[in-house]
Amino acid sequence: MIKGLAITPPVIGRISIGRMVEKNGKRLPEKDDCFTITSQVQNREGWMLHPLHAQYADAAESKLRSIPVRMLFNDTDLNLRAEYTLFDRSTGRPVCVGNGQTAKRCEEEGIADVTCPAPEGCSFGREAGCKLYGRLNVQIEGQDDELGSFIFRTTGYNSVRTLAARLRYFEAVSGGNTKHLPLMLRLRAKSTTQSHRSAVFYVDLTLRKGDTLSEAVCYARAEALRQADAGVETAMLEEAARQALANGVFEDSEDEATAIVEEFFPEQETPQAPAESLEGQFQSNAHARPNRVTPRLGKGEQP
Repeated sequence: MIKGLAITPPVIGRISIGRMVEKNGKRLPEKDDCFTITSQVQNREGWMLHPLHAQYADAAESKLRSIPVRMLFNDTDLNLRAEYTLFDRSTGRPVCVGNGQTAKRCEEEGIADVTCPAPEGCSFGREAGCKLYGRLNVQIEGQDDELGSFIFRTTGYNSVRTLAARLRYFEAVSGGNTKHLPLMLRLRAKSTTQSHRSAVFYVDLTLRKGDTLSEAVCYARAEALRQADAGVETAMLEEAARQALANGVFEDSEDEATAIVEEFFPEQETPQAPAESLEGQFQSNAHARPNRVTPRLGKGEQP
């Protein structure tokens, strides 16, 4: 395998809760209060809708706020990857990626291992616009690719924290059979003092309507046994995915990075008053202070 290239789960589409719009000659992220399922192809109007979007939006007879999904893996850390991430806005390349304790940072002499006190404790991260950045891979019910997935990206604390908790709980309660649980990706809202009582939307993962926990776990364990009897090697699949992700220093490839920076790390956030009303991939992080130029560090400098 080519070293230095992270091999990520195959993506056949995207799940978003916002869109890009052009204002005053600039493309800026605009919040929304529903899901959009898109393909990986763009036209002048933006990302093209995936056929599954029309299917589930028509079924909802209103805005799409829930999507029936299954996980690609049993391991929570493979389904959801989240780090503190800083991108160079001029090139779209990742500059520094950390987990709150240690980080990998691009310096003039190469990749350096540095401490990572998270954005609020790191002057480098505060000045350059470091944010929590998460990627969730799910399979949508009805897709025609059994190893493909749809990716949901977010810079929202509420979404990352909720999804991480739900996946850990599902993994534990199902005896490590998360990938066989019939689940629902949901958009929820809440108000906080920080949001000045306006609605903050975030993404949650629950059982499907009408299912009890015992029924879902019973089904997942039976399905795991059925697939094992058929020769499906889930443990080997997860080990292959684990090694593939670890093959590179940074997960996001250069061809994706420019679009990611445009949507999640813009130089100028869409003006809001007085607080963001949408959490997730179209919300500015309260702890990040975007700068127009990503500062460079010399060899051995610490945050």
